[in-house]
Amino acid sequence: MEDEKKEIQARLVENKEELKKEEITDILKLISPGTLLRTAIEGVLMAKTGGLIVAHNEFVENLFEGGFKINTRFTPQRLIELGKMDGAIILSKDLKKILYANVLLIPDNSISSNETGTRHKAAERIAKQANTMAITVSQRRDEIVLFYRNLKYTIRDTNDIIRRATGVLQILEKHKEIFEYNMDELDDEELKKKPRLTVALLLIQRGIMTLKISETLKAYIIELGGEGTIVKSRLKELLYGVEKEVDDVLRDYSKLGLSKSRKILSLLSYDELLNLENIKQCLGLSEDSEYIMPKGHRILEKIGISEKDAGILIKNFKNLISILSLKREDLIPFFEEEKINEILEKISHIKE
Repeated sequence: MEDEKKEIQARLVENKEELKKEEITDILKLISPGTLLRTAIEGVLMAKTGGLIVAHNEFVENLFEGGFKINTRFTPQRLIELGKMDGAIILSKDLKKILYANVLLIPDNSISSNETGTRHKAAERIAKQANTMAITVSQRRDEIVLFYRNLKYTIRDTNDIIRRATGVLQILEKHKEIFEYNMDELDDEELKKKPRLTVALLLIQRGIMTLKISETLKAYIIELGGEGTIVKSRLKELLYGVEKEVDDVLRDYSKLGLSKSRKILSLLSYDELLNLENIKQCLGLSEDSEYIMPKGHRILEKIGISEKDAGILIKNFKNLISILSLKREDLIPFFEEEKINEILEKISHIKE
């Protein structure tokens, strides 16, 4: 049994692959405000007793001793009462039962730990060794810390998260305002057949920044759980149409293609995005490019021309300027009479 235990420990400690974003999200949802577990650990914090809670799995079974078996339904009140004991509490993997209480954790002490307190060291090591979730409630530090595998996460006060989320929302609203201004300016210049590349680059810049900032807000929303409904709704409003608009501009101006340009742009930091030359390079354009004729995907979609018809127009007439100058006879080889009338009517509307 002892050899088997050491083999399991060695195998788990070697498993240090980076956590996936979705995995972190799922863990944070388990402790978001409104959940029974969050209510329980906040109750332990308020009771000033401290506590150590571990989610059970097949590997945890070999990493504690002593205490007593409970095997009862999990409720916040029961966990708060059991938290008054010195030992750790073991919950079932699905967090629906309290399995053991007042146990002594015995993780491998050779596993590295940056923590100073005994409780925090045990939690960090058990999380790494057993690939599970461990939560410490510290009465001295007045904080709740979650450990999961190689992740350490300090759980913040709900009001603090709301304040931070509100601040990010305000920044996002300003970015969206500038984004819409750039979009209107590009619309106007393209329809006047004098589009400046700089305006297109500014629209891409602001759009990518908006999407990047939204990721921070999405993390706050996960932390807030049910308390983040209003923030989530406002974020949805602000992001509406942004990604689609950016993609359409890239399709119109990039020489590398939408997919490749988006991938390169996603690698740029905020500071790198501030330099329009960097964005220009992501589009595969030369430094002296200023006036480039857009293909027309963006404007054609806005005036109601289908993606299929727009593709035919762009393939045969190359760019938006040529398409806006089309006459009936130019379209006869490619479309039926009814479709020609429809396209010409839509083009005529934007010329007015």
